[in-house]
Amino acid sequence: MQIGFIGIGAMGAGMVRNLLQAGHAVTVWNRTEARAAELVADGAILAKAPAVAAAQELVITMLADDGATEAIALAPSFLQALRPDAIHVCMATISVALAERLTAAHQAAGRAYVSAPVFGRPPAAAAGQLFILAAGPASTLTCLEPVFKVLGQRTFVLGAEPSSANVVKVTGNFMLAAMIETLGEAFALVRKHGIAADQFLEVITNTVFPAPVYKMYGGLVASDTYEPAGFKLRLGLKDVRLAQSAADAAMVPMPLAGLLHDQYMTAIARGYGDFDWAGIARLSAEAAGLPVKETLPFAELP
Repeated sequence: MQIGFIGIGAMGAGMVRNLLQAGHAVTVWNRTEARAAELVADGAILAKAPAVAAAQELVITMLADDGATEAIALAPSFLQALRPDAIHVCMATISVALAERLTAAHQAAGRAYVSAPVFGRPPAAAAGQLFILAAGPASTLTCLEPVFKVLGQRTFVLGAEPSSANVVKVTGNFMLAAMIETLGEAFALVRKHGIAADQFLEVITNTVFPAPVYKMYGGLVASDTYEPAGFKLRLGLKDVRLAQSAADAAMVPMPLAGLLHDQYMTAIARGYGDFDWAGIARLSAEAAGLPVKETLPFAELP
């Protein structure tokens, strides 16, 4: 299949390589051209403009946020470049509202649109082990099954309305952020009572919280290691805001989301924005007067 891939970040690079290894012809574009050019050695075709990547059988956008996605996917040049029989799949974490706008714009242009955000960090993307949340017309989703099997270990079909996938995605990320906050507070508590962080991690992940996500994020918190970031803390703030926006639209109170929003804001103000988003756990350690790994004090940031 001829695939256009727009957005070559930490996730996109691994996804493109998997598509190439599966025998697909992939045309790539990225705002920073050097990131996309790195994939040429793997067999990708470098596009000089988003419209070139969009003029394929399937177009995947994997951009950082609403602003980047809107600038590309709602541009007249992008929509005009889509083939009549093409499918546009947005796999980025975007707002429910933007997903609804994308759906309407594609319908007006007579083009197929699917939302398919993912759960998984860059290593999972590179290994083709993402969990894909897909929503859109049933016939379109059927056409995408071979591609989704290359990119992920399982696809969850969430209905015909594309924005449904985005609701599930932002809700799931809200839950992850809440889990990270509890880990930070819990590790601060046990450490203040003289219990080693790695000992507590072993106990908690082999008893009441044996899930892989607790083991992975718990390991980051226990070791106070947030660099290099698998998912930057400033993007964590973005996702909490997306959950709040979806909640506002549906009149759903989410008081915990407000706390998380303030924690992420505080962490960014302290210079932790490029940490992994698990870095909000450091705030709990600092508040408890516990030692943390040395970093550049936020007051001295350039």
